[in-house]
Amino acid sequence: MKTTLIISTYNWPEALELVLLSVENQTVQPDEVIIADDGSTKDVFEVLKKFKVKHIWHKDDGFRKTVILNKAINSSSGTYIIQTDGDCILHPNFVKDHIRLSKENTYLYGSRVNISEEYLSEMYANKNIIFNIFSKGISKRTRTLWIPFFSSFYKQKLEVSKKLRGCNISYWKKDFISVNGYNEDMTGWGREDSELFVRMNNKGVNGRRIRYSGIVYHIWHNSFSKHNLNKNDLIQKDAIDYKISWCSNGVDKY
Repeated sequence: MKTTLIISTYNWPEALELVLLSVENQTVQPDEVIIADDGSTKDVFEVLKKFKVKHIWHKDDGFRKTVILNKAINSSSGTYIIQTDGDCILHPNFVKDHIRLSKENTYLYGSRVNISEEYLSEMYANKNIIFNIFSKGISKRTRTLWIPFFSSFYKQKLEVSKKLRGCNISYWKKDFISVNGYNEDMTGWGREDSELFVRMNNKGVNGRRIRYSGIVYHIWHNSFSKHNLNKNDLIQKDAIDYKISWCSNGVDKY
């Protein structure tokens, strides 16, 4: 297995630096790290100079996460994709856990611990990337518990969980290609990740939650605009209702 860690980002260099420091702190390193950049400016470029990563960037033309992720994953050399966001600090065993729990015909999804707005200035000043159940500034504290044995009690599911978040997922690249990747008809925030895994489910790839392993710490930020959510909801509903496994506007164009 060759692993690629994909980190999506947009114009938040302070958060991205902490995320990349947490990548350097992994007990098992991915074979490749790719930044999927949805149009950031030079401040992010300056941060990336400090780290050994591959940077896939396109011009800022609104929220086009599906497009930049397709481009990044298409350029990857890994057979197994681990995916997070540029506002999620990784537990030291994040990569190790996703590799350990990987299985054919299965995608994995994990939880996230929330870091509060009030703690951000202190976190940035101290460049804090290590958290535990007693840490300041976090909520959903039980999600900080790293107990790999407990992960074994979570089994595969035949439907996409409402707990799935694109900031903590992994899957085989061949399964991603088999459904033509992200649906680029979905622009704006919302449903782009869950719709992808609906199609994977329809193709026979099932999900498994990895609670107590694969932990990420999500940095607080303002909510994204949801102006396209209704449209994206309808695309996902069609995928569910009509058992769609292939999108026509996907990764194959690259």
